[in-house]
Amino acid sequence: MITGATGFVGSHLADKLLAKNYEVYCLKRKTSSTKWLDGKNFRYVEGDLFSNDVLEECIKEMDYVFHVAGVVKAKNKEGFYHGNYESTKNILEVTGKVNPGLKKFVFISSLSAVGPAKTEIPVDENTVPDPITTYGETKLKAEEAVFGYRNIFPVTIIRPPAVYGPRDTEILIYFKTFSGGLNSVIGFDKKYLSLVYVEDLADGIILAAENPAADSQKYFICLDKAYNWDEIGDVTSKILGKKAIKIRLPHSVVYSVGYLAELFSAFSKKPATLNVEKCKDITQLRWTCSNEKAKRELGFNPKYTLEESFRKTIDWYKEMKWI
Repeated sequence: MITGATGFVGSHLADKLLAKNYEVYCLKRKTSSTKWLDGKNFRYVEGDLFSNDVLEECIKEMDYVFHVAGVVKAKNKEGFYHGNYESTKNILEVTGKVNPGLKKFVFISSLSAVGPAKTEIPVDENTVPDPITTYGETKLKAEEAVFGYRNIFPVTIIRPPAVYGPRDTEILIYFKTFSGGLNSVIGFDKKYLSLVYVEDLADGIILAAENPAADSQKYFICLDKAYNWDEIGDVTSKILGKKAIKIRLPHSVVYSVGYLAELFSAFSKKPATLNVEKCKDITQLRWTCSNEKAKRELGFNPKYTLEESFRKTIDWYKEMKWI
């Protein structure tokens, strides 16, 4: 069973599991779009992360539970705690109650649970977590809840950094802006980030699920090296066949926009995409992590280079007429 199966990462994971001949159950709310899942041999389970009767009925029959669903935007701290920590705690309780013989519970966390690298050395699984946002804090609390069940059934935690690929609407904004001739870069220093192509991430998640050596372990799944925004811009320019005007936005401008967006979101039902915490997030120098443990213990290896995966992503966006 996959939570968050209708989303970006969840739908790719569902496709990969189906290709491996698993019987895949997708938890979905009534309001969820199933456009990435329709026409394929998935079984829908209608409910949410607190629909305990529905969850119990489904989870008791499962070999694996992949908990991908989470909240990346919320109006307040309570929204993050409810969507990331309390929901995880609930699904763990249900699983422990009806299926303690589960083969593996895999939780998709985030690099945000650990926080940015403080030096040029990327964070790894031994780094003491120091999240800098409520999103990161609630993902870390969820991780702690997951590890609390490791003696009841096997658990593994996956911490991806920035994920990109077909179906994603977040990095699409970057490619669309670049395609329009503008390359907005935050700050005047070189910022580095680790990245992972969504198909590589899905492969890494499945490797961790199927490998008993991954029980009670955490893994970063990412490309072998981190990239700065100049390098990312060069690759994007090459694939799009376009040059873009580089505009550097001072941190002060970014924070001003964040404060205003947060202020206006108070009068809206939807949370701001760029709030003050997100500003803190995107102005960090190094969101970098190491995949050495995943390579060593799981045999993980990214199938695609940054250029190959950017090309696949951009080609898909063009095919969908999103660019």
